[in-house]
Amino acid sequence: MSEKKFCALILAAGKGTRMKSEKAKVLHVLNGKPLLHYSLVAAKEAGAEKIVAVIGHQAEVVRKEFAGSGCVFVEQNPQLGTGHAVLQAKDVLSGYDGLTVILCGDVPLLKSSTVKSLIDNHVTSKAVVSVLTTIPPPPHAYGRIVKDDKGNVLKIIEHRDATEDEKKIGEINTGIYCVDTKFLFHALGKVTNNNQQGEYYLTDIVEIAVREGQKVKSFIASDYVEVMGINTLEELARAEKHLLKQTENL
Repeated sequence: MSEKKFCALILAAGKGTRMKSEKAKVLHVLNGKPLLHYSLVAAKEAGAEKIVAVIGHQAEVVRKEFAGSGCVFVEQNPQLGTGHAVLQAKDVLSGYDGLTVILCGDVPLLKSSTVKSLIDNHVTSKAVVSVLTTIPPPPHAYGRIVKDDKGNVLKIIEHRDATEDEKKIGEINTGIYCVDTKFLFHALGKVTNNNQQGEYYLTDIVEIAVREGQKVKSFIASDYVEVMGINTLEELARAEKHLLKQTENL
């Protein structure tokens, strides 16, 4: 079992501008609970040894709200991209010899069983990086998963940087990963901000792994609704309906 031991790292620093509110995105309420609550529960139920949340916008309010959660908080300030966010947890996690599962604080419908399957698949396939992916109905603007003919992931290409052919790829990145912790911080040390946004992208660790001859795999979540991030109030309302339907079906 020890080879499957993991820490969860939840990215929860964003302001969530499209929510049209001053409130930090992860504090928006879904079915009576703040969004971040759901990621914490998924991580705990999947068996995380430690949970670290990267916070930024309204950090103090988030800390207060989740004071009793047993979660370790680190702050990202300023916010320079997802890769930069993960780096903020380096002091807390770099000596850890298990896996790190990176979750998003704005993906509340994610099931712990999916997290477990991602980890199992990672260990079985001897990957160094595994990406949780899904196939949503088009049209959409998500990052595409580019693979070789053996099914290994070669890179994740952002929608705006994708060629017409790449845009035809159905499999997309959910922003959720399982990574060997040692490799994670080694690779992040090589990520640059040489892109349009001037940000450090976590997705770059995929190409770094490939370049170093390591294996990168994807695990496809069959229900695309489960892994969708909440970016607008409309999506929040949709997630609420989805949760209510699930409770009715229990």
